[in-house]
Amino acid sequence: MRVYLDNAATTPLDPEVIKEMCKVMENTYGNPSSIHAQGREARTLIERSRKTVANLLGTSPSEIFFTSSGTEADNMAIRCGIIDHNIKHAITSRIEHHAVIHTFEALEKAGSIKLSFVNVDAKGNIDYDHLETLLKDNERSFVSIMHANNEIGTLSDMEKIGDLCETYNAIYHCDTVQTMGHYKHDLSKLKAHFVVCSAHKLHGPKGVGFLHINHRIKIKPLIYGGAQERNMRGGTENIYGVVGLAKALEMAYAEMEQHREHIQGLKTYMKNQLVESIPGIEFNGETDPDKSLYTVLNVSFPEMEMADMLLFNLDIAGISASGGSACSSGSDIGSHVLTAIGTNPSRPSVRFSFSKYTTKDEIDFTVAKVKELCLVNA
Repeated sequence: MRVYLDNAATTPLDPEVIKEMCKVMENTYGNPSSIHAQGREARTLIERSRKTVANLLGTSPSEIFFTSSGTEADNMAIRCGIIDHNIKHAITSRIEHHAVIHTFEALEKAGSIKLSFVNVDAKGNIDYDHLETLLKDNERSFVSIMHANNEIGTLSDMEKIGDLCETYNAIYHCDTVQTMGHYKHDLSKLKAHFVVCSAHKLHGPKGVGFLHINHRIKIKPLIYGGAQERNMRGGTENIYGVVGLAKALEMAYAEMEQHREHIQGLKTYMKNQLVESIPGIEFNGETDPDKSLYTVLNVSFPEMEMADMLLFNLDIAGISASGGSACSSGSDIGSHVLTAIGTNPSRPSVRFSFSKYTTKDEIDFTVAKVKELCLVNA
């Protein structure tokens, strides 16, 4: 048996998405920038997909810009938002994705900004009082806080952050890569200037995402070279990817509640089974369903021999997962997220992440194998 529990890294393509993409690959080869019939056909598919995405998210198609990935969208929002608006101070957390943290660090190293980190607690929750203090003390900041952490699943309060940013005239960027297609987002009500999506996290294709740019803010392109995406991103559009993204998001919204109930049930079941099977087991991040991403369970195992081989041994046993321990020294390459929340570095941690395709039998198989490995290495 082979079990895939690394859906926070990427999800398998939905067969219906593959069908939609294959139709485009077989029949639509024109360049969307060309004015002839084949070009117009390709352009129609892109704009139809843009309208689908915008309608699902309660926004205007003019605010959706397709990119190659969530990472590109994060870079575009942060770099262009800061440089084009002459922002001198940025606020983020130490548990953000590297697409965010590394971009800020590069800007700080170049002397463009001063960077502040908002406090987080031992479960990865944002300290909103500290965030407000940072906003008060630094006029016109750029704030980047993700909706759900990709390693531990802890959710942030997007509405609260949006209200604070509005109060203190700050620009708000939110990486929603882990929650887009898993939670409903009404971008007409959300007080965020930038919101990011990556299709391959919701059973869509790799190599495509989008950046939502609220009409209240204007930026210049990150990538020059053509008039694509209404002069905002040079480069011939990934037509197949864009169509696949729109189809995946459409399906995610249509089936969201049933999938959420199914996945949350499996997460709770696995958590309970692990507690019963392995003494001393703990969980990183929030596990309260109202405060935690339902697709992610980060498990902290008791200290064991060859702890650094746990993921490898799980793979040999037929289980695909990810994670790692916190850094135990400055030279270690561990999880910056687990280090930031103060996880014990001597305890190995594994992130199990689920999808609509995960089954109870796969959870039972995984728990049995994990128990076996823990007993062998105790």
